[in-house]
Amino acid sequence: METLFFTIVAAVAVLSSILVITCKNPINSALSLVMTFFCLATFYVMLDAQFMAAIQVIVYAGAIMVLVVFVIMLLNIRSETGKRSNHAVAVSSILAFLVLFEACYFLFRSTPAKEGMGPLTSSVIEQVGHTELIGKAMYSEFLLPFEITSLLLLVAIIGAVVLSKKKI
Repeated sequence: METLFFTIVAAVAVLSSILVITCKNPINSALSLVMTFFCLATFYVMLDAQFMAAIQVIVYAGAIMVLVVFVIMLLNIRSETGKRSNHAVAVSSILAFLVLFEACYFLFRSTPAKEGMGPLTSSVIEQVGHTELIGKAMYSEFLLPFEITSLLLLVAIIGAVVLSKKKI
């Protein structure tokens, strides 16, 4: 039953991710991206990572997509959709095929990871919990990248405000 559910969710995720890049209307593309985010959250739930699923829905499907739709509406991208060149589509299609081939190549040549190869086994995760392990890693081991990311987001917000103003 789990395999069937995974297959259905995976098919929906692949279809919605294809729709992200093929939709001519940017709003439809953004809605397809939201569907892809929900499928990813479903995968997290299937892996018993409920915290990551909640963060996926709240942060990406919620806040980030509101920002993306705001930028789409602010820039009025609809007038630019018909101006794609055939060369760009051909080159991007070739690159996408190469990346897909490379991913499949490494997927079929790799060996699955064995249980207990790292310091975080499934028993440690069940005993301590996902949220505590993520919090400890984020605020101890990855504190500098976390703070740099917050500064980059602040610069992006300031840049968006400056770009959206007609006169300063």
